[in-house]
Amino acid sequence: MNQYETVFILNPVLSDDQVKEAVKKFENFLTTRGAKMIAKEDWGLKKLAYTIENKKSGFYTLFQFEVPGEVINDFEVEFRRDERVMRYLTVKLDKYAIEWAAKRRDRMSNKAKA
Repeated sequence: MNQYETVFILNPVLSDDQVKEAVKKFENFLTTRGAKMIAKEDWGLKKLAYTIENKKSGFYTLFQFEVPGEVINDFEVEFRRDERVMRYLTVKLDKYAIEWAAKRRDRMSNKAKA
């Protein structure tokens, strides 16, 4: 099984409940196909570098997970089918990226404690 990281941007006009529902939908999609969720980060509403669909901001979410490679294509099809998703990016992590992601999670947890 390979490790992947996916960042997706949801439409800013969604309510908090709609955002949580969309995130839960994608998380359930992965877990029902045997994925092991390593990390899930809600980055909140952020300003975009450029407008997408005439929107200047979006709700960012990051998933880090371990899953067989053949699931990724179906996962990305789900993003394309959902009109709430403005953009998404999935990358396969190598050993260096996995180490960096673990350090980033540690830094984030230390900031939350402080």
